[in-house]
Amino acid sequence: PTTEIYVNGIEIWNIVFNEFYQSKDKTLKPLEVKGIDTGMGLERLAMVSQNVPTVFDTDLFPSHPQTREERIVADHSRAIKALVEEGLKPSNKDQGYVLRRLMRRVIMLGGSVDSPVFEEEKKKFDEALEKGMKEIEKGADPFILFTSYGLPLEVIEKYTTIDKEKFERQMKEHQDRSRAGAEQKFKGGLAGHSEMEVKYHTATHLLHQALHDVLGEEVGQKGSNITPERLRFDFSFPRKLTDEEKQKVEDIVNEKIATALPVQHRVLNKEEALKTGAYHSFDEKYPDQIQVYYIGDYSKEFCGGPHVENTSALGKFKIAKEEAVGVGVRRIKAVLE
Repeated sequence: PTTEIYVNGIEIWNIVFNEFYQSKDKTLKPLEVKGIDTGMGLERLAMVSQNVPTVFDTDLFPSHPQTREERIVADHSRAIKALVEEGLKPSNKDQGYVLRRLMRRVIMLGGSVDSPVFEEEKKKFDEALEKGMKEIEKGADPFILFTSYGLPLEVIEKYTTIDKEKFERQMKEHQDRSRAGAEQKFKGGLAGHSEMEVKYHTATHLLHQALHDVLGEEVGQKGSNITPERLRFDFSFPRKLTDEEKQKVEDIVNEKIATALPVQHRVLNKEEALKTGAYHSFDEKYPDQIQVYYIGDYSKEFCGGPHVENTSALGKFKIAKEEAVGVGVRRIKAVLE
């Protein structure tokens, strides 16, 4: 059974008494251990007890924001503070992307949050807006403005017309390509199987881990491309790498090559594979059986292969170029000599 408590037509409390188990034939069987599941709307309780019309009129919001924009800023700012205090950083993936969207909406509405993390994100967003506005003047496609420059649709719509059907079609194609790329890497493995492509594939795994070592866990793979001549690796990071950082990455990869680490793989069920902590795409749906490739005890990733048997086969690793390919996304091109 359950009970719902209302005050003046507003639900403020819900209580569920867990007493029965419903079997497949719909019969109810008493539980040996009974429980109570309760959820109270604390803000609504404050609203009712203080006899005010909305939660924004309670003492939880001393400024009592009245307009829609003011209330969005007040609500989002509180969420931002809580997320930042939990150690979350704005980024282009997972929970960090939610935080980035909240921050940028507050910025767009003229709000502010007393936080160094917020100020840094505001600086990045201002730079993105400046670049994006120049592209708008050139007549850039709205989809490019949204995906490559990170401009919110509200901004784009102020300065140019968006063909909604075309935009949605482009977004679907973009998502389909992303899924196909992830399936190729994590399920089918490397597209080409020449000797150099296989070497570059293993070098890409070493590069991925080295970037984490030097730049931190904010790094996330955004894409890769391998030919017999070079590797290309896209990753999330908010700024240009320094010469010192690039040198450190190079040195780490070459050290692991010189150490002659063995490359091995295991086929695991999905649950076991996830428990290994190997790098993988959080958005991807994986099959029941997954290959996890290990490079010594240094690197581990979900991957379809193939790879060299030992890192000593790779030769010398060198970063040829590092550049931006979008807001918060960097690209490294590297060669084996």
